[in-house]
Amino acid sequence: MLVDTHAHLDDKKFDDDREEVIQRCVEEGVVCIINAGSNLSSSIKAISLAAEHPIIYAAVGIHPHDAKTADNYSTEILCSLAVRDKVVAIGEIGLDYHYDFSPRDKQKQVFREQIGLARELKLPIVVHDREAHGDILKILKQEKAGEVGGVMHCFSGSRETAKECMDMNFFISFAGPITFGNARRAKEVASYVPMDRLLVETDCPYLTPVPLRGKRNYPGNVKFVVEEICDIKDLAREQLLEAVLDNTKKLFGIDITR
Repeated sequence: MLVDTHAHLDDKKFDDDREEVIQRCVEEGVVCIINAGSNLSSSIKAISLAAEHPIIYAAVGIHPHDAKTADNYSTEILCSLAVRDKVVAIGEIGLDYHYDFSPRDKQKQVFREQIGLARELKLPIVVHDREAHGDILKILKQEKAGEVGGVMHCFSGSRETAKECMDMNFFISFAGPITFGNARRAKEVASYVPMDRLLVETDCPYLTPVPLRGKRNYPGNVKFVVEEICDIKDLAREQLLEAVLDNTKKLFGIDITR
């Protein structure tokens, strides 16, 4: 019953063995993968992967790194993609003040536009927030993102920020970094987040968890995130897997076959 709510299987790092990786996921018990787009091209690839594989669903969106490439037609194109089969969210969208690959004003503009699209289409959003917690919360509130809700992907904020997000109808998702020895705050937040608001992910091919750091990540490695959270919350594995499955179905509106 493993679920990976955020993956990038369209990434070039999977070009040599993508089909083998997906088959391995099936064999290892992964029942659902949400493949998030990062620009128009990768969003199209995500849709193709979803069409080809029963366990894969797509999110379409423009990542803050790629916000600088967005033009007047980007929202129109995204709208046409978002109504395709097995598209379950608008994402990955948000703000990234760590790398600043796109100007911050442009990041904010594109983030707001995509929240508006999500509200128009009644789809949840997948939020990327790196070192931008204050502006993320401000924009989510101003743009009434709580009307559609979504997930705070690879959450890195505080307990207080998590509460504000959950109060706006958002789920909190944890990835490989929660397994790192220095991830004190992430572990504290995971302990705090209630079961009905918790999700897990890999963000593969990035953020590989312990004990495989340094290697390419893939959806099957979500089991290490699950094991860490089970230890933190003193839960049986089956309890957490059941909760994550239910939360995934609720958020993305999909019927996952076990």
